[in-house]
Amino acid sequence: MNRLCLLAASALLVSCGASTSVETKKDYAKADVTKYMKTITQADLKKHLYIVAGDDMQGRNTGEEGQKKAGRYLIDQYKKDGISFPKGASDFYQPVPSAFMTRAFSPKLGDSENIWAYIEGTEKPDEVLVISAHYDHVGMKNGEVYNGADDDGSGTVALLEIAQAFMQAKKDGYGPKRSILFLHVTGEEHGLHGSRYYSENPLFPIKNTIADLNIDMIGRRDEEHKNNGNYVYVIGSDRLSTDLHNINEEANKKYTNLKLDYTFNAKDDPNHFYERSDHYNFAKKGIPIIFYFNGVHEDYHKQGDEPQKIEYDLLAKRTQLAFVTAWELANRENRPVVDKK
Repeated sequence: MNRLCLLAASALLVSCGASTSVETKKDYAKADVTKYMKTITQADLKKHLYIVAGDDMQGRNTGEEGQKKAGRYLIDQYKKDGISFPKGASDFYQPVPSAFMTRAFSPKLGDSENIWAYIEGTEKPDEVLVISAHYDHVGMKNGEVYNGADDDGSGTVALLEIAQAFMQAKKDGYGPKRSILFLHVTGEEHGLHGSRYYSENPLFPIKNTIADLNIDMIGRRDEEHKNNGNYVYVIGSDRLSTDLHNINEEANKKYTNLKLDYTFNAKDDPNHFYERSDHYNFAKKGIPIIFYFNGVHEDYHKQGDEPQKIEYDLLAKRTQLAFVTAWELANRENRPVVDKK
């Protein structure tokens, strides 16, 4: 190469270097969070739920083919949205062996799987927010399918939509600062097995897990709210972290304006809902949690828990609340402080 070419090449390198050096980070304060929140729609939730809670899935009993088929559908949706399995995993599955789920006086369960998807953080990738929902239900009884549209088809499809919203933000240059693990757990109906397995065999160190937002039944209303469905029960938000409680309150006030009902958060709640869903296995490890819940209705664990009975406007709004709370947790300067035992 002659001297003129070398000079030209040097000038080009300097020019390219200068261009790279002046690139600026996105100002997250300018991100249109409402835009991404509104990608969570009634239509998309309904489309997913009629499949996940359809008869073809045979009630999604733990370890059975219907549940595995539902799992394959979830994975296909993540792939379509360009969302991969977590760093450090070889695929979308965390196997949960039958032996782990053995309990006295309980039916023998087949080998099953947690399903995970992941968006890596841009600035604090080692800190992980978990958003969870169980994708199993109770299967079939006397030849009839128990589809579990609300329990927990509603939470299952909510995770798909929340992940899609975060991925759209990432495409616009606003990828979450912290990593997010979308965790569909198995075996909840038989004893919170899948979440217990993850908490005891975490892909990422428990100490790096900043919070768990658990979504279990958010598509219906209970008798206490029969005249106004604009509510969601919030359980556990203040049990370990005042920060987490305040973040959820502020996100709701700014974006969704649901009535946050803390009835079942009382420590003397006779229903013990705080101990009855997958967040509990994270809370036992000292991780701040929120459990979003619509309460028990007439079709709980019955054949009538069908997709046509879901109130999709409520499902969308509650999903949006989980998303905007997750947005704040993923992007704020500091992780929520654990200030309570």
